[in-house]
Amino acid sequence: MNAPLYTTEILRLAASLTEPHDPERIDGRSELRSPTCGSRISTEVQIDVGMRVVALSQKVHACAFGQASSALVERSALGRNRAELEEAVAQVSAWLERGEQVPDWPGIAALAPARSRPARHGAILLPFRALLAAVDASGAA
Repeated sequence: MNAPLYTTEILRLAASLTEPHDPERIDGRSELRSPTCGSRISTEVQIDVGMRVVALSQKVHACAFGQASSALVERSALGRNRAELEEAVAQVSAWLERGEQVPDWPGIAALAPARSRPARHGAILLPFRALLAAVDASGAA
């Protein structure tokens, strides 16, 4: 018997995503769309003088996997710099596509049921890529 694709943990994560809000200051923003599934995420970030994320807001139009991944990004992005975010994108991508070790991103293992479903990979990676694009738009490279 196959394990369910949408586990209770994934649905709880998706439901925990907070509503978009205005950061105190918007230093960078991005809007990305997954060509695979049509998910869309708009991200706004505030960056500190040390070039680290200090605030973010996301507007998410995605499936439960995209919402759950967005919630995980929201929970653990603060304090990270561009290099750390770029590494997270690479690690999550390698984990999803090639079965490499679980990335060093809190809670990401909850999304493991999607590893065997390549059509879901784009939705999971989208919040990470949108955050990285917003940081790039801020000039915090």
